[in-house]
Amino acid sequence: MIERMTHPAANSFRKPRVIVLGAGQKPAIAAGAERLRPIIDEHCEIVVWDLEFEHDLAEIDADYVLVLGGDGSILRAVHQLGYRQRPIVGVNLGKLGFLADVAPNELPALLPKLCQGALPIGSHVMLECTLLRDGAEQWTELALNEAAVLGGPPFVILDVELYVDAQWVTTYSADGLIISTPVGSTAHSLSAGGPILRKDLSAVVISPISPHALTMRPVVDSAERTYELVIPEPNEGTHMIVDGRDMGVVQPGDRFRVRRAEPCCLLVEAPGHSYYGTLRDKLGWSGRFMPNNR
Repeated sequence: MIERMTHPAANSFRKPRVIVLGAGQKPAIAAGAERLRPIIDEHCEIVVWDLEFEHDLAEIDADYVLVLGGDGSILRAVHQLGYRQRPIVGVNLGKLGFLADVAPNELPALLPKLCQGALPIGSHVMLECTLLRDGAEQWTELALNEAAVLGGPPFVILDVELYVDAQWVTTYSADGLIISTPVGSTAHSLSAGGPILRKDLSAVVISPISPHALTMRPVVDSAERTYELVIPEPNEGTHMIVDGRDMGVVQPGDRFRVRRAEPCCLLVEAPGHSYYGTLRDKLGWSGRFMPNNR
């Protein structure tokens, strides 16, 4: 869902309060952040400058979050914000930039519009992932991209039971199973053969990884349902993964519950950037085949 939101800064003519986050351990990002800091200072009040993703942001009052880096930095920022998400501007100092799609040279023209509250903000589904062991909750984590169970060593086929709203659906025999958000549909799920979902949809993709049965295809379903993955006999190295983070080894009978989270990821939409334009540019869609001249 895309909606226009006006922050108090736009009405009171004060500078918007911003949190600046980024992967400062990478020299190129650290250098880029220092180059951009005077521009940010000119238009915004920086309340947190954290290039280590270490600051507790729960009680910080801010209008926006500027994330300097790539899509990995966006994921880390979303996790750091936790259940109190703020609108994010992703400035691409990384590589791919599906989410962090604002080029550094676009920032000077973008910030005045940000101060005026003139930019649309997209609201995107996040997942709440919980491990249930012997009926007790072990941990709960938020995901922006996906939750997955990966077979791991000794690299033999894994049986994963899928339940939707407490009803058994099927047992996948595969190398693993991914439950992806629309934002994450261009990540691991896409590599596993899943479809691309427009990122503002309220849906998930269920993608088996290298399934034994050719009829086991990716499925799109509503984000409003509760999904549970049960692994009766995990491999020694079977792991639960949330947005690329290893959450631990799966034990027999573990239930991995995935459902829509209460907070949404809020991404500021930059002028001149379109959804299909981003797909075309980032995925290398070149249209018709152009043979080499000989």
